[in-house]
Amino acid sequence: MALMSDLRIAVLLPCYNEEAAISETIAGFSSALPGATIYVYDNNSRDRTVELARAGGAVVRTERQQGKGNVVRRMFADVDADIYVMADGDLTYDPKAAPGMVRMLVDEELDMVVGTRQHEAKEAYRGGHVIGNRLFTSLLAGLFGRSFTDIFSGYRVFSRRFVKSFPVLSEGFEIETEMSVHALELRMPVGEVETAYGARPEGSASKLSTYRDGWRILKTIGTLYRVERPVLFYGGLGALLIVAAVVLAMPLVVTYLDTGLVPRFPTAILVTGMVIIAVLSFFAGLILDTVTRGRREVRRLAYLAHRAPGASDEA
Repeated sequence: MALMSDLRIAVLLPCYNEEAAISETIAGFSSALPGATIYVYDNNSRDRTVELARAGGAVVRTERQQGKGNVVRRMFADVDADIYVMADGDLTYDPKAAPGMVRMLVDEELDMVVGTRQHEAKEAYRGGHVIGNRLFTSLLAGLFGRSFTDIFSGYRVFSRRFVKSFPVLSEGFEIETEMSVHALELRMPVGEVETAYGARPEGSASKLSTYRDGWRILKTIGTLYRVERPVLFYGGLGALLIVAAVVLAMPLVVTYLDTGLVPRFPTAILVTGMVIIAVLSFFAGLILDTVTRGRREVRRLAYLAHRAPGASDEA
């Protein structure tokens, strides 16, 4: 088992207009993880975030494409490390929890540890967001069979093999959902740790839009289900069409058995078309499932190209 001091740890802080908290956030992670490199990725801030981050000793880089997903894509592509600690730069996540999360990742050879948010301050977490988080977490579990306690947590620790096998497609706050599905689909060993979640400091405002980002997250879950579970998705559509066709066809069958006639010929044509589309939908799901398996194998091979965090070099 590798020692913590032998591992290259990178702290990734995506930031946008966080001058009220960035200095204290950097200081907190520097103290909690001595020797770690702190990276601040600025996403077009219009305040003193960049200036204060540099003054705090962080490596500052800029991503011009707006959106957290775009920032994470850039961070994961650019930064080379053994372990990656990702948190928001607004001081809502407790830096003191980072060593324990890193230790859990290394000791248990996990690929992702999620800091599940435990909030005491009422201002830290809006009630609507709590309900939304539970609903989306339950939805993810229902669609993919497993889930996490807090799928929207931005406080996560990753192994190198997670980061380098993750093809980031999201652009905004739906990135956490995509991370969760990536881990579930590749059946990665993951863990969760309860972490304190505090209120934003004065002068810092949330960038999350409840309805707009909630809709984007819902669309992302639907898209990921279609891409990762094509047989169930397209097979489900086909099954619905078959059921609707049977309901429409029953009166026609009854009339035909009684009279030998088909009086509603347009309905018969509609039913025939629905059955044909249902069969095509089912076979489309089978074909796309082959494509999905190929994509998953490629990601799995990229994942296996890197050893587990803390694993020995010895065969």
